[in-house]
Amino acid sequence: MNKPRNMFDKIWDRHVVAQREDGEALIYVDRNFVHEGPFYAFDKLRLDKRPMRRPLKQIAISDHYLPTLNRAGGLAGIKDPEIRNMVEQLERNARDFKLPFIGMKDTARQGIMHVIGPDLGMVQPGMVITAADSHTTTNGAFGAFSFGIGASEIKHVMATQALWYRKPKTFRVTVDGKLPPGVTAKDVILAIIAKVGISGAVGHVFEFAGSVMRAMTMEQRMTVCNMSIEAGARAGLVAPDETTYAFLKGREFSPAGAEWEQALKLWKSLPTDDGATFDKEVTLDGSEIAPMVTWGTVPDDALPITGKVPDPAQAKNKEERVHLERALHYMGLTAGMLISDIKVDRVFIGSCTNARFEDLVAAADVAKGRKVVVPSMISPGSTDVKRRAEAAGLDKIFTAAGFEWRDSACSMCVGSNGDFPAPGESCASTSPRNFENRQGRGVRTHLVSPAMAVAAAVTGKLTDVRTLTKN
Repeated sequence: MNKPRNMFDKIWDRHVVAQREDGEALIYVDRNFVHEGPFYAFDKLRLDKRPMRRPLKQIAISDHYLPTLNRAGGLAGIKDPEIRNMVEQLERNARDFKLPFIGMKDTARQGIMHVIGPDLGMVQPGMVITAADSHTTTNGAFGAFSFGIGASEIKHVMATQALWYRKPKTFRVTVDGKLPPGVTAKDVILAIIAKVGISGAVGHVFEFAGSVMRAMTMEQRMTVCNMSIEAGARAGLVAPDETTYAFLKGREFSPAGAEWEQALKLWKSLPTDDGATFDKEVTLDGSEIAPMVTWGTVPDDALPITGKVPDPAQAKNKEERVHLERALHYMGLTAGMLISDIKVDRVFIGSCTNARFEDLVAAADVAKGRKVVVPSMISPGSTDVKRRAEAAGLDKIFTAAGFEWRDSACSMCVGSNGDFPAPGESCASTSPRNFENRQGRGVRTHLVSPAMAVAAAVTGKLTDVRTLTKN
């Protein structure tokens, strides 16, 4: 009898081309995404006079540097010459190497790569997917091994359609039970990271399992997988199921007809076999998860909104005490203060983590009939998401509440396009990272769900959204 295998092992085994004695394997890459950042990978190909191995298996997407305002003037409207050059350079590289390209002019499909890839059906179960962005882990929601790589590796993939890679270990995270009202996928992944730690999954691939994960929509699963990297994992996976198939059916790049039936047969063979083992396992009770926020400077500095800022005097060891002291100093907080007493100066709803249509619906439900008291902006995950939100009237709810309603780009998540809070401001953000200076020099970031972001916008402080939505 064949030994039971977990889902990751099945995907890995299908993609190994060759194995080296040092433990690295050459794995085939089904799809590779590139944004404006790894331009030197293209430069190196030119210097080496190497062609693109399979151009149609690549996709160039402009998202990090696109402006969220004043786009009517096209590229000429980008005033900062360095930012404009980054956008123009990707378009030029895509043209020279004959890559499919989605940029600002492609108003039908433009958006953040981790949003539009799934929405176009480019991401499918069983694939190996790479990109020059750590949050490529988002695509694992479809049962794909999807991970970020560096520019030299991007060059290798573009030249060979394969990558030398050391096989990660496996780590199953089971979230059972039922989420309480007001608790979202963002809260689930923040709770997981808080439990596992920012380095707890280094060298591993997560498989997210359990009744909570099975009950999630695809957009919710993408939020969870998106932040796998924040616990140190190389990737995160969710087993494909009927929810996955229903999402993919009929999309632009999804298989159709007889190919759809053939694909379904493969996809249904991917979930982990009964009796398969993992290198690590951890279980969470979903019914015990509350709305989460980060108070510090790394994603595992996360606590329920009902909690208190930690006291360095109660740290378990010197290393933890030093981190707590530095985080409190950077964030301008006092040990022991209530999380719900932390004031915010600005709110950002956007990024590859939480700017999909369902995120905007959840945000609008809280914003309706209320007014923001701090500057707040929304950048939808794609132009299509923006159009859908406008067709549903969500933009009117947001603008009536005082939110800025902008175009789609990575925006204030990292600020490559110039969207930054002011130095020293505290920002409640739906993005995936809260490192020092991540959103700008001296900016203090609190990671929250879209609903919690609106709660902060209308109160001026981190607020338990459940207090605003009680019937």
